[in-house]
Parts: sequence; C-alpha cells; structure tokens
Amino acid sequence: MRAGRPARAGQYLALLAYLVFLAFPFLWLISTAFKSPRELGDLHPTWIPQDPGLDNFRQAFEEQPLLEAAGNSLIAALSAALIAVVVATPMAFVMARHRSRLTTAATGWVVVSQAFPFVLVIIPLFLILKNLHLINSLPGLIMVYVVWSLPFALWMLVGYVRAVPRELEEAAAVDGAGRLRTLVSVTAPLLMPGLIATALFAFITAWNEFFFALVLLKSPEKQTLPVILTHFIGAEGAADLGPLAAAAFLATLPSLVIFAIIQKRITGGMLAGAVKS
Repeated sequence: MRAGRPARAGQYLALLAYLVFLAFPFLWLISTAFKSPRELGDLHPTWIPQDPGLDNFRQAFEEQPLLEAAGNSLIAALSAALIAVVVATPMAFVMARHRSRLTTAATGWVVVSQAFPFVLVIIPLFLILKNLHLINSLPGLIMVYVVWSLPFALWMLVGYVRAVPRELEEAAAVDGAGRLRTLVSVTAPLLMPGLIATALFAFITAWNEFFFALVLLKSPEKQTLPVILTHFIGAEGAADLGPLAAAAFLATLPSLVIFAIIQKRITGGMLAGAVKS
C-alpha cells in the first residue's frame, strides 16, 4: 500500500531532521576551525565566520606534530584493517559453510565479545604486550587493533560468504580445486565488495581509536592522532578551541575521502551481505 502525501511528507521531514542531526557537529567543527580568536570568544556565536582565516591550522601544526601523528595513525589503521581481513576471511568461510556445534559456539562467542568494555581487556593486553616487549610500539598497537576488530570483521564476512552461491564452490570442487584454491579463486573475488567494506570499517575503528593508544603509547613521536588532539587541552581542562577544531577537522578528512571514493562498493557489499541466497 502506497503512503499518502501527509505520511510521505512526514517521512521526508524525519529524514531531513536525521540528516541535520548527523551533520550538525561536523558543520560546527568546520565553522569553528576557520574563526578568529575574537569570534571564538564571542558570547553570540554565528554559523558563518565573519573573518575566516587559516590561523588555527597554522597554529595547530606549529604546536603539535600532526603530520607525524597522522602517519602513525595511518600505519596502524591500514595494517590492522589488512591483517584483520586476511585473518577473518578463511575463518568466515569455515563458519559460513560448515555448520557444527563448534561454529555455533564460535558465533556466539563473537557476539558476546562485542559487549566487553575496553577496561576489561586492557590489563591482560598490557601484561601480554609487556612480556613481548611491544609496549610503546606501533606493532603492539596494531596487534591490539587486529584482535579488537577481528570479531566484527568476522561477523560481517560470514554474511557475505553466505550470500555467495554454494553451487559455484561445488563446481570448482568437481573441477578438482581444493578448499584453499576455491576460497582464493572463486569465493574471494565475489567477496570483494564485502572485503572492502569490512576493511573500511576496521580502518575507521582503528583510525578513531583513543583508549588503547593512550595507554600503550607513551613516547610523543609514536602517539597517534586522537591522542595528539588531547594535547590542545590544558592541564586545567581549558581547550585551545581554534587549533583543536582545525586539527580535528583534518583528522576527519581521511575517513571522508575514503568513503567518497569507494561508496558504491560499500553499498553493494552491504546489500550482498544482507541477502542470503
């Protein structure tokens, strides 16, 4: 049954309100980044900067090593995303194609593990990394990010694998292909949109992660971008608002650029994972 005009108008109004709610923080961040110190201290702030400039960006780069921190974040996020996808793909293939008590228990454990708070796992992780001499190092942080993003990556990829017709794998088996070759040559190419979507979510999770990086990385030259952003806040809680907004705006750009480039592949991958043949 088609919705009437009042119902359709209500739907559009709700959608518009939702989009405004999502866009408000980002638009306010952009506005703040280009405002002068005089405007930032104004008791009646405006949306559009009256005297826009790049002084906040210049000050942010002068005060903190943003480029070095962005490089650390990029290395950690890219490495974690790639490793998580490579490890999760064969695991998802087994869980999707072979139903047993073990795979059912593993699926349940994946779901339960998502409910664990950060503070519950940070102490054992810290002790393990300390014994491996990986405290205050990017490899140690990457290892944590892989472990943390692996359940969600696995959960996503199981749905994508189930959407691939089983008949294609059976045909490959008839032609003499083993399981590994079937996974690499038949299933993986069909999973490409899902692999990209999963890698992107793992990348963004690691790129925005703050707590583990704050606890595990102590040297300023090894800290990631979210940790460096806290340096714009003074010991008494007073924030250097302009440079902080400029730095935060720059920190959001990589995620937005990646989303814009592969948006169609993400949409296709999510729809493929949502429909089971």
